[in-house]
Amino acid sequence: MARRDEGARMDLTELLRKHRRELEVHCYRMPGSYHEAEDVVQETFLRAWRGWDAFQGRSSVRAWLYRIATNACLDVLKSAQRRVLPMDLGPPSAPGTSLPPRADVPWLEPIPDRVLDEDPETRLVARETVELAFLAALQHLPPRQRAVLIARDVLGWPAGEAAALLGLTAPAVNSALQRARATLRERLPERGADWTPARAPVPEEAEVLRRYVEAFERADVAGMARLIADEARATMPPIQVWYLRKPAIVGALALSVPPGSPYDVGRVRAVPTRANRTPAIVVHRIPPGERTERPFALSVLRIEAGLIREMTAFHDPRLLADFLRKSP
Repeated sequence: MARRDEGARMDLTELLRKHRRELEVHCYRMPGSYHEAEDVVQETFLRAWRGWDAFQGRSSVRAWLYRIATNACLDVLKSAQRRVLPMDLGPPSAPGTSLPPRADVPWLEPIPDRVLDEDPETRLVARETVELAFLAALQHLPPRQRAVLIARDVLGWPAGEAAALLGLTAPAVNSALQRARATLRERLPERGADWTPARAPVPEEAEVLRRYVEAFERADVAGMARLIADEARATMPPIQVWYLRKPAIVGALALSVPPGSPYDVGRVRAVPTRANRTPAIVVHRIPPGERTERPFALSVLRIEAGLIREMTAFHDPRLLADFLRKSP
């Protein structure tokens, strides 16, 4: 009997290892934090170990683990503030606006593409379901609506399976889904409720990223401006400041990028990477008057039609250090 139990536990260990990454991505979408998702998945595995003997096999192990993970996320979200980006906190800023970082705000966080590409299941994750704009919109849904929309529209589960996942009836799931979709249409008016399959980075994105990096490292504000869309948006969590439209963004760059400018960031080195299935750069800088290079920001870009339409520069040292440690 002991040997049989030991074998079952070994099987569970392998199953947990197999599903770890996809559960992390699922739990990342719910609270909008990869760090928090890692903790929730650890809690999921603890609950799975405790409940393994009672698991009757009435559903697949994968569905069982998703149910445990979703309930663990919902437990966390009962007492958690929704995660935000700067535009959730106030109107756009004028160039030169100076505000201190907000350590009291739970900010939305990025996820390295390396995590998404490590597992066959997560390798197929649709870009639109992990983009920062989508995740920010999800945060405006009540937790259970958030879970319903992810189960139905992201994971593609039928209403009956989503109902079993959340302990609801199928009509309750459908009602919650309608309300969630309506909220998302308000928050993402240019998007539908259907998500396209994941695609490889297109050459156009890589070329725009290359030109932007070169202009940034040369402190060439005009060169950077040529790559920014007229209606672009730039944010800098954990700083509440954010800019809407090209003139404001270029004005802010002109105050910080050229040597000797009022908010001179110093010499920079920008390393291309990817986060949330979109182009990104890890920025290192040598501040004016210093000689030592240090990590400065992780800037996640949304590029469409050959122009940068969204720039989110994360300046949280803890987040940046974690991203650098986990990046190839």
